[in-house]
Amino acid sequence: MLIKERKIPLAILILEALCRRLPPNHPKYQEIQEELGRRRAGFQGEVAFDYYLRFLPEDKYMILHDLNLPDGDYNCQIDTLLLSREYALIIEIKNMAGKLVFDTENEQFIQINNEKEKGSPYPIAQAQRHQEYLRKLLKTHKYPNIPIEYEVVISNSYAIYVVTGKNTHKVKPRVCKADVFQNKIRYFENQHMKPVLEARDLRKLCRLLIKMNTVPTNYILQKYGINKDKLSIGVFCPHCNYSPIIENRAKWFCPSCNMYSKDAHISALRDYFLLIDSQITNQQFREFCHITSPHTAKRFLLSANLSYDLGTKKGRSYSPKTIPW
Repeated sequence: MLIKERKIPLAILILEALCRRLPPNHPKYQEIQEELGRRRAGFQGEVAFDYYLRFLPEDKYMILHDLNLPDGDYNCQIDTLLLSREYALIIEIKNMAGKLVFDTENEQFIQINNEKEKGSPYPIAQAQRHQEYLRKLLKTHKYPNIPIEYEVVISNSYAIYVVTGKNTHKVKPRVCKADVFQNKIRYFENQHMKPVLEARDLRKLCRLLIKMNTVPTNYILQKYGINKDKLSIGVFCPHCNYSPIIENRAKWFCPSCNMYSKDAHISALRDYFLLIDSQITNQQFREFCHITSPHTAKRFLLSANLSYDLGTKKGRSYSPKTIPW
């Protein structure tokens, strides 16, 4: 049963907004573009892998995608978590091309593509950290000691992988291609045949994980040391992407392509909520979108399906009902 569906990760939306609002000559711009490319490729790989999850028995597994669980000042990010009454399975998905080397002796992960070698974080260590995190979480919330397994899945069908080093025998069973994932499931099911959790506890655990799932919206700006004052403001043209376009009688006019739009400010609001703050006042909205009339700004904000305090007029703040909005 699908408990938490896979959506475009908030980090990708933030990075996209950042690339729109950051001057291309900013010293961090290229690095941000590269991270956005990696995250998009990773998300595409996760979506491709979801095809193979369709063959799981629906009444046996609870499926939670893209979990972001608080871990002190950091987040425990799990691509996919399968929960059953017998065991839990952490799935780390890698969508990478070329030859992938799991060096178990030095605990290194190396990608060889187009005759270039590139190192990446060791996914086995990452999965083991997530395994330990879940063990502590279950203990803290007084759940039975359910077995927690992990598997690194290569979703790129054209990639090849090798496992080398003295610990090959330990790591090799923990890595597979997406098309043989069902074989791994049968292996884990044969290893864990006795139910540990009651059905009601399984449902309760899913609700707990959903409640804990959260992602801070400002961590990417902090990561790159970007001051919000450095971000460009204004509304982008939905037709030609020119900015800033001009508010004219409660519509938006683009002087570049001479096109009009009724709701171009929606994208600007979305960028504001992703990058600046989770709430906005009439004055802040006017400043960000170059609007002169408070009444026009109010009309735009009220039409945007935002939440606000009914008892407040002066200094009223508007906020999205969900993030992402």
